[in-house]
Order: sequence, then C-alpha cells, then structure tokens
Amino acid sequence: MFSANALATEGTTEPIAPETKVCAKIGDILKDNNIVLEDNQELSAWVRFTVNNDNEIVVLSVRTDNERLERYVKAKLNYHNIAGTGLQSGGTYEVPIRFTS
Repeated sequence: MFSANALATEGTTEPIAPETKVCAKIGDILKDNNIVLEDNQELSAWVRFTVNNDNEIVVLSVRTDNERLERYVKAKLNYHNIAGTGLQSGGTYEVPIRFTS
C-alpha cells in the first residue's frame, strides 16, 4: 500500500495549505510499484521537488534511509507532468510519502 500525505511546504520554511491534488497525483504516479515489503514493514521518505516551466516535477532530493526507494521515487517522479495541481513553476515543495505492507 502507498500513501502520499496531504502536506506540502513551499520554500525552505513556509508551509502552505495541504495540496490534495498534488498528493493524489503523486500517489497515482507511485502506486503501481514493485517494492516488496515484509509484514508490518514501512518505508518512508520526504521528497523535495520543484516544478519547471513545462509543469513537470524535477526531484531535488529524496530523504530516506532506503537507497532503492530513493532511486525508485526519482525515476518515477522526475519530469512527470503535474499540470492542473495548482503548483507554481519555480516553487520548491516537499511531500512525505509512505509505503506500508
């Protein structure tokens, strides 16, 4: 199971209102995955990204202890179009993600 919590922050310190469209879009992008988890295992990460002029996600960093999860998230999200989510081009955002068994 996967979840992208409804939380995003803009810039380095100023939180913005929950971006449910963004989280739903990221959830849709990441939901079909091949990540294998043990019973009651959880993997989580904070994904920091910006949006380019073509309304595409550009991943800046993935904070997690799991290298495989980091590579997967970057590969799936980078340059994925997120038009219609209300995010500003050039803005920096951060969302928590979690995979659970």
